[in-house]
Amino acid sequence: MEYVSLGRSGLKVSRLALGCMTFGSSDWAPWVLGLDDSAKILRQAVDLGINFFDTADMYSLGKSEEVIGKVLLDLVPRHKLVIATKVYNQMSGDPNDRGLSRKHIFEAVDGSLKRLGTDYIDLYQLHRFDYETPLEETLDALNDVVRAGKVRYLGASSMHAWQFMKGLGMQRQHGWAQFVSMQPHYNLIYREEEREMLPLCLSEGIGVVPWSPLARGRLAGRVEGETTRSQTDGTARALYDGTRAADDAVISSLKAVAERHNRSMAQIAYAWIASRAAVAAPIVGISKPHQFEDAIEALELRLTVGDVAELEQNYRPKPVVGHA
Repeated sequence: MEYVSLGRSGLKVSRLALGCMTFGSSDWAPWVLGLDDSAKILRQAVDLGINFFDTADMYSLGKSEEVIGKVLLDLVPRHKLVIATKVYNQMSGDPNDRGLSRKHIFEAVDGSLKRLGTDYIDLYQLHRFDYETPLEETLDALNDVVRAGKVRYLGASSMHAWQFMKGLGMQRQHGWAQFVSMQPHYNLIYREEEREMLPLCLSEGIGVVPWSPLARGRLAGRVEGETTRSQTDGTARALYDGTRAADDAVISSLKAVAERHNRSMAQIAYAWIASRAAVAAPIVGISKPHQFEDAIEALELRLTVGDVAELEQNYRPKPVVGHA
């Protein structure tokens, strides 16, 4: 496994991040794995050299964090792990148990630490932009949790480039701890982040950690309804159902490139995103052990200029999605 710096920071992360939404409790979503099945995937990730694990407090309402803490800390010394989690989403019916207020950030970070069974979080990320809380309040609170030693680095996820740059500007103005990473929605059938967010990250030295690199399985050639997740994942339908015709042309090109290389479609899709400027580590979602093979082998695959042109030629602009 290769390790790279996360943006301009000194933090070294594996070239793949394991997304941990799949781990927790099937009470939250029918496709989520319980402790024993999750442990098998996590052990395999460690064996493959992955040190970067991405979760969120909202995944299975905290049980994903609990699984990570129980399994990983028994397998690997804490200093060898890069544990990332997120804050923003509703965690209960309490009106203050959500968002990016000072109150919620302070309580959420302590909750995540307790569930993870650790005394610090390597990368603490804003899951979404909070339109109801002044940005200054959020950034000041984030700086405080860093200075308190509860968090090592800060990151953010899907938002508009102007919002992210405004936050970076405020952090620099006040001497607050700065964002080192951005986690955007980005893949072959959703490339709107190339307009502003990715050039911004490249310019500012921000490490990019894309989510949904296989577009919820569509870039792996999975048949609709083939898995429990594809049958029940409302987020996937919201992200991609409205652009199916345009996406099919891109997927057709992906299939052609994969056949020419004698590789799977997933390997080509992973190889494409891993080669994009500013991308540090795509987030791979694994629910079955054999799925690691495509992600790992893709890191060794080098696409030609012609391959990339063919993969990108049929893309058509679409509305921004994934920020809500």
